Amino acid sequence: MAAMTEQLLHAFRSYLFHRADDVPRRFTAYLLPAMKERDLAPKRLPCLRHLGRCHDLAPPAARALTGALLLQADSLAWGQTYTAADFERSFIDNYGWLELFGTRGHFVNDDVAAGFLVLGPNLVYPDHHHVAEEIYIPLTDGTGWRKGEGGFVTRKAGEVIHHPSNINHAMRTGDDPLLAIYLWRGGPLAQRSVIGGRDA
Repeated sequence: MAAMTEQLLHAFRSYLFHRADDVPRRFTAYLLPAMKERDLAPKRLPCLRHLGRCHDLAPPAARALTGALLLQADSLAWGQTYTAADFERSFIDNYGWLELFGTRGHFVNDDVAAGFLVLGPNLVYPDHHHVAEEIYIPLTDGTGWRKGEGGFVTRKAGEVIHHPSNINHAMRTGDDPLLAIYLWRGGPLAQRSVIGGRDA
């Protein structure tokens, strides 16, 4: 288990460091030091049924990473911020995230939290915000992303999407699911996002 999780961390680092564009150093600098591994119990979620399709949709540059995630998905500790009290069951059954490293992830990092978000097809993740500055990198095409007062813009796999602290943002999938990398820095790294409301 430990060796396989290390392989996923290696694939995550490799994907970010070998990109042609520049993922901001204020995020990637924290990926270089060795990180101690936590012993976390596996937790499966219904959204994992979309990972095979996400791997099929991923561009060649991301295939090593999505393949490593798909291989290990059942042995990882997946999480959800929300419950059926917050959203309809159709959302809960098609949503989940994995913190690879951070204050509660598989590897200890007190400066940055990073991992993966999965959203099923034809789903809206409504406006939400949090203190932490955030970067998303979708690994699949076709999802609409909205920030602040703007409308939804369809983003391609590999684009860097930046959300400053406390700005509202939302996502909307089409006929295909979304798999995306996320990176958080600044503010509480395990904060529950605030749904709705105006930009703070």
